Amino acid sequence: MTDDPQASRSAEDRVADLGIELPEPPKPVASYIPAVRSGNLVYISGQIPMVDGTPMARGLVPSEVTEERARECARICAINALAVLREQVGSLDNVTRIVRLGVFVASDVDYTGHPKVANGASELMQEVFGEAGRHARAAVGCAALPLGVPVEVEVIAEVR
Repeated sequence: MTDDPQASRSAEDRVADLGIELPEPPKPVASYIPAVRSGNLVYISGQIPMVDGTPMARGLVPSEVTEERARECARICAINALAVLREQVGSLDNVTRIVRLGVFVASDVDYTGHPKVANGASELMQEVFGEAGRHARAAVGCAALPLGVPVEVEVIAEVR
């Protein structure tokens, strides 16, 4: 018996239950590919908070982008990562575990709330994958990110 009440629901069902429609996987903005599979691991390149081809926010946290808005951006980054992951493995039901997230936050030099921003991505993974969505994580502050966005998220997932 599991303590996870969502254990009987598939990841694809959970995405639908959350009202999330995964977008077309975002196209790379530089010279890289969206994902690489090596054995049973899929490495998702850093995803930025693009919605319909446009960054949903630009600027540093918290002086130009609020912590809450940055957290929403992290969630969108994670949704974009799920779109890439689905494209790579056919269905999110083929994901056996989210192994690690790397969350980068473009922030003011004295800002220390990076983990709060990163929770936007982490909590989504847990909502979608249940216990298998709990992961190792790094939440790192940086001076700037591509296209001036406040957050970028990379993912490592274990798959069937």
